[in-house]
Amino acid sequence: MVRFKNRWILVEFIPVSQGCAQLGKTSLNSGSSLDGKAVWAALRQSIINNFGDAGWGAVGLSLTVKYFSPTTNICIIRVARDQHNIAWAALTLLTAIDGTRYIPNVVHVSGTIKHAQLAGISHNREVIARYQALSKNPAGYEDAYDIYLETTEREIAALQD
Repeated sequence: MVRFKNRWILVEFIPVSQGCAQLGKTSLNSGSSLDGKAVWAALRQSIINNFGDAGWGAVGLSLTVKYFSPTTNICIIRVARDQHNIAWAALTLLTAIDGTRYIPNVVHVSGTIKHAQLAGISHNREVIARYQALSKNPAGYEDAYDIYLETTEREIAALQD
């Protein structure tokens, strides 16, 4: 019996405003209207535009957005192992989602969901630490960032293949 082999792509969508990326300049609740369905639809359109119907035919059945955090714009995408290069290239060529400009930053590519989860959790910790440093609160101060970090760790750890 042959099993279906996947690649898991962890990507961060960095919003662009007036020509410069807002790396860490937004708050956690930036009010972005981005969601998993919009990411999937934009990725589908990028594959069709850049690789045609043959590219979408190769990738379309296996492409799914397994996790999306609208707060930190972190996304875990599952795609078949043989076609992950097409999905990765389409992500790189993606410029806008629902009319809002984003810079897609592929953080990690993995063969298992477990390693994608671990990379997602560690990346979320880095993003939360960046937000906490910008807020200039004392180190022992517990705030919404800590609560958010705990909930996202549970959400990401609960993902199933």
